Amino acid sequence: MDRNDASDLVAFLAVARERNFTRAAAQLGMTQSALSQIVRSLEERLGVRLLNRTTRSVTPTQAGERLFLNVGPKFMEMDADLAALSELREKPAGTVRITAGEYAASAILFPALGRLLPKYPDIKVEVIIDYGLTNIVAQQVDAGIRPGELVAKDMIAVRISPDLQMAVVGAPSYFAERKRPKIPQDLTRHNCLNLRLPTHGGSLYAWEFEKDGRELNVRVEGQLVFNSAGLLLDGALQGLGLAYLTEGHVKPYVSDGQLIRVLADWCPPFSGYHLYYPSRRQPSPAFSLIVEALRYKSR
Repeated sequence: MDRNDASDLVAFLAVARERNFTRAAAQLGMTQSALSQIVRSLEERLGVRLLNRTTRSVTPTQAGERLFLNVGPKFMEMDADLAALSELREKPAGTVRITAGEYAASAILFPALGRLLPKYPDIKVEVIIDYGLTNIVAQQVDAGIRPGELVAKDMIAVRISPDLQMAVVGAPSYFAERKRPKIPQDLTRHNCLNLRLPTHGGSLYAWEFEKDGRELNVRVEGQLVFNSAGLLLDGALQGLGLAYLTEGHVKPYVSDGQLIRVLADWCPPFSGYHLYYPSRRQPSPAFSLIVEALRYKSR
């Protein structure tokens, strides 16, 4: 592979990852037209179309998807190896890309980065908010943050939080004319705020409960459906319905009376958040510092 092929592959991978020429061009520091010409030249040399282009979207063809999944991880490994050479520098440097949900990012990731980054000005972190089970190797992301039970077995997982617990909450205004549920089945008579996430195949998330060894999933009904935990919280605070969120997410609002918690005895703890990354990844000094900054240390 000559030098032109390597640089052109980097350009293609950026477009395939972003599904957008404008964003990919900005990342690569070139114009959109120049990037488009590079990808077309690569397609001509290979003799196969790699991208389907419309006025609204860019998606890989079957050949493009195969190239992206097979070649992308190899370039990611090379980037990691090159980043590891920064050990020879006085100060760790480089960009680390991490995918996480909104709450995990704000409650766990941001405080750790706030303590770490001022000490290491050459480290940069890109945070990607994503509720799906991102293939971090294919998407060229360095690490992800998810509850431990969702992390694949072939990944290295580092605990970064204590165990979690869910909470069912509603505003005082919501309960003003409604009875509080005593058992999960009572939720079928309530207006519940639903959540639709890619981690569950795009279906509505069933509320999970357990008590005395009895597990129960309830498919709740309601007038509103969101794809963001932050919007669920906003909806609950405005009295639009009951929400099912992590205890840490709602604790400040329960403490000051803005929300009322119900069914607490039906919400047992479950595995806390973990930072996960490929076992074959060679951690750079910057990445290793972030791992240690996030690592949960039980009191």
